[in-house]
Amino acid sequence: MSLTSYAFPSPAKLNLFLHIIEQRSDGYHNLQTVFQFLNYGDTLHITPTNTSDIRLLTEFPSVPEESNLIVKAAKLLQVHTKTHQGADILVDKILPMGGGLGGGSSNAATTLLALNALWKTQVSLTTLADIGLTLGADVPIFIHGFSAFAEGIGEKLIPVTPTEYWYLVTKPNISISTASVFTAKDLPRNTPVISFNDWNIDNCHNDCETWVIKHHPEVANLLAWLIEYAPSRMTGTGACIFSRFSSEKEAFSIQKLLPQGTYSFIAKGANSSSLNQAINDLPIKATK
Repeated sequence: MSLTSYAFPSPAKLNLFLHIIEQRSDGYHNLQTVFQFLNYGDTLHITPTNTSDIRLLTEFPSVPEESNLIVKAAKLLQVHTKTHQGADILVDKILPMGGGLGGGSSNAATTLLALNALWKTQVSLTTLADIGLTLGADVPIFIHGFSAFAEGIGEKLIPVTPTEYWYLVTKPNISISTASVFTAKDLPRNTPVISFNDWNIDNCHNDCETWVIKHHPEVANLLAWLIEYAPSRMTGTGACIFSRFSSEKEAFSIQKLLPQGTYSFIAKGANSSSLNQAINDLPIKATK
């Protein structure tokens, strides 16, 4: 019997701002942020199988397979649903690791949503988000698939519709561990709470950026260069920086001027995820 492979997008996200309110007793941080997706990201090619094996066919040199969020997500769904089905998974990886674009979390969410549809296990989005939260604080936003004002550790979501600008996303030649930022003793952790109705991208900031530019001059130098051309800010814990433009043409014109060797791409902001649309377009019942 020939097996069918399905392709699913695994989009990037931006934190339009990121305020760290306080550190919790469990070591996590309460924060406020706005998530917006990009029309750019990885692609997962998933082939459902009739065995219980989860086979990741793409090698991630710096990540052992048992630690990969894709494999963890698939196995968690197997346990939750008690299914005996499996999958072969191939990844077209274009999002940089250690960039703050949520690539690993997005891959995990794509795995959960896609396998839930392909295995016909019919787990609700709320439950999938709960499963995803055990893998990472950013996974639920990719499960729900709408731009959101987020609180808590990033799992309490209120839908919002920020302007869908064009973005030039750049990254210096470094990767930054999320853990290294959130465990830093000198990370700002006392930004006052703002009201959902009061957020404005120009009146907010990224507390992680404050720490990163202090400790990583590569980010500080690139950010200082970009700010001369457009409003620019680091996303998440870095090291990627996004610069916003009203047109793709404007973004391209600045991309051509970037210092040689700078990683970059241009994408449009999206208030709904391409992943959820792909799931809805499947000729299979996906979720309740």
